[in-house]
Amino acid sequence: MSAATAATEESAPHPIPPAADPAEKHRLSALGGLAALSLDAMASVAYGPEAIVLVLATAGAHGLGFTLPVTLAIAALLAVLTFSYRQVIAAFPDGGGSYAVAKTHLGRRTALVAAASLVVDYVLNVAVSVTAGVAALTSAFPSLYGQRVWICLAVLVLITAINLRGIAESARAFMIPTAVFVASILGVVVVGLFRAHPVALLATGHASDVASDATSVGVLLLLRAFASGCSALTGVEAIANAVPSFRVPRVKRAQHTEIALGGLLGVMLIGLAVLIGRFHLQPVEGVTVLAQLTDASFGHGFFFYLVQFATMVLLALAANTSFGGLPVLLRLLARDHHLPHVFALRADHQVYRHGVLALAGASAVLLVASGGDVDNLVPLFAIGVFVGFTIAQVGMVRHWWLSGCAGWRGKAAVNGFGALLTAAATVVETLTKFTEGAWLVVTLLPLLVLLFTAVRHGYARIGEKLELGVVPDAPEPRHSLVVVPVGALSRLTREALSAAVSLGDEVLAVTVVPGEADEEERAAAASLRRDWDLWQPGVPLVEIPSARRELARPLVRYLRELRAEDGGHAYDRVTVLVPEVEPEHWWTWPLHNQRGALISRAVRRGTDATVCRLRLRLNG
Repeated sequence: MSAATAATEESAPHPIPPAADPAEKHRLSALGGLAALSLDAMASVAYGPEAIVLVLATAGAHGLGFTLPVTLAIAALLAVLTFSYRQVIAAFPDGGGSYAVAKTHLGRRTALVAAASLVVDYVLNVAVSVTAGVAALTSAFPSLYGQRVWICLAVLVLITAINLRGIAESARAFMIPTAVFVASILGVVVVGLFRAHPVALLATGHASDVASDATSVGVLLLLRAFASGCSALTGVEAIANAVPSFRVPRVKRAQHTEIALGGLLGVMLIGLAVLIGRFHLQPVEGVTVLAQLTDASFGHGFFFYLVQFATMVLLALAANTSFGGLPVLLRLLARDHHLPHVFALRADHQVYRHGVLALAGASAVLLVASGGDVDNLVPLFAIGVFVGFTIAQVGMVRHWWLSGCAGWRGKAAVNGFGALLTAAATVVETLTKFTEGAWLVVTLLPLLVLLFTAVRHGYARIGEKLELGVVPDAPEPRHSLVVVPVGALSRLTREALSAAVSLGDEVLAVTVVPGEADEEERAAAASLRRDWDLWQPGVPLVEIPSARRELARPLVRYLRELRAEDGGHAYDRVTVLVPEVEPEHWWTWPLHNQRGALISRAVRRGTDATVCRLRLRLNG
């Protein structure tokens, strides 16, 4: 089925040849996809190995000896996930990852759980990535620590602005930082493997976090280390979620990108774990494990600062993975009526602008609520994505079972084994970090599912009232009246009446005449009456008296009286055509009154009349 889907995509005729399609230039190449959609996964090598070491250090030096075995287990899971999501890409070329898999094979409710988990993870990824990057900056420049929230928001605004220009533009902007970071980490690994002894020990003089009285390593401790280290796997699903963002042939490009990401990430994780054991590094306060490894390989010179700077930049930019994947997921949810349809609209440069802005807004709230402190956000991280991992793998097991293709048992066994591992990691991560903030994620997931369900029910009610899917009765003529509010004779008045006589059987122009106390305004109303009689447009002018200086309320009262004539059957439909001036330039908008909006709002709220707003363009 997956092969057939991929083949269909490649062979399907295109109304516009791919090379000539102007939208293709705004989509991703394989290399661009690696830069735009893998930043989260790549940057995780800065905190994934450290998360393993911090857990194992509670068992002393003996526990640290299990760093490489735990990392190899995580790398094995990474291989399973990479293979699984490569198949997801082929089977579901419209994107959506675990949501698309679950919707097809596990039912709507399970799909909504997967979608909710991905939404939570994408938002948390932005907040964690930005705060981690800014934390690296403030570590180098302590004087900026008090301004970290504002710096976080500034970085978020920058990334949002780049993504509003298009995902291809963001890929080009992030390609160099990604290449520098990957080359730096691989350089640390290669050089370190040729070192018999560390060049320098950055941890000297710092307090060790290794327990001195622990000697035994239990299964629960290894599971905790495995679950914590699995934070390095966040972002692996982003490519499968954003397949439509790739250039044609989308499936092949996305699959190549997924394989490249899995290979690079696995090499970096295993290489760093080997160096941790080779140099007998220990976690210490104030110095990251990656900084210690860099110092041991290169010494405290130019390359040390290059690696730290590249890490800082990539952590700050890793949020771009969410900006590439979440808008596509929101588009799928909107297409299925689980979110407002505005999230399915594309703006210029093939950008789902409302999805980008929603992600930026939610992330900004988290950044402010956390005070820009990454430690307040990390306990919430990774749980959501592992729920999605588990659902996707279970769905792929069912996919292989239903397909009955050659070798389906082996493929299903791999996905089933991966589902067991990710499910175990989810349970352990949730239980061990429940009081540290994981409870918030556990609460948010069902709330988001309820929100998606409520939106779908809302659209269902609207569809029933609009009789969607039902063949309507034949069109029939209606006796209609168009009411045009006027205040003076002008080109705007002429255009409004011209449009009105084209819309309805009868047209009335109405003007509000103030009370006797407003002599100046009464004089203006009398002047309008004289000019109207001289003009003779063929449309009667009705004067509506008003005791006070009001505009909307007298008009609403008149429309109600009009509909009450003959038991409300004088006209089948009453339309109020509100003429307005559209400013020539945005800065001239304050020069124009807002009477049109005032009248429209009052008529909608107070009557059953249809409101049309006619805007006259002044430019040209």
